[in-house]
Amino acid sequence: MTVAKLPADCQTKDDVRVEIDRIDQALLELFAERHAYVTRMAEIKTDPHEAFDPVRIEAVIKKVRERSFDLDLDEDQAELIWRTLIDWNINYEKGIIAARRRAK
Repeated sequence: MTVAKLPADCQTKDDVRVEIDRIDQALLELFAERHAYVTRMAEIKTDPHEAFDPVRIEAVIKKVRERSFDLDLDEDQAELIWRTLIDWNINYEKGIIAARRRAK
């Protein structure tokens, strides 16, 4: 197991790239875990229109912006990433729900 270096401890581009690759792997694992929950949500919902919940979306975005600020991240960039993720999830859920309804 590779021990993570702090950004200030990285002396070369390769040092930085190793850490970015480590973080990317962790992010992919978290996205896969999140995707399993999105899939389960699609199994629970009964109507494709349920996939789009503007109140929930804005609540999530608000939390993301607040947490981003607390972490000294650009809130606009974080919001863009989450809105993209949410849009993809909505389309994915709609497809799962619609396919299940057609199969009945």
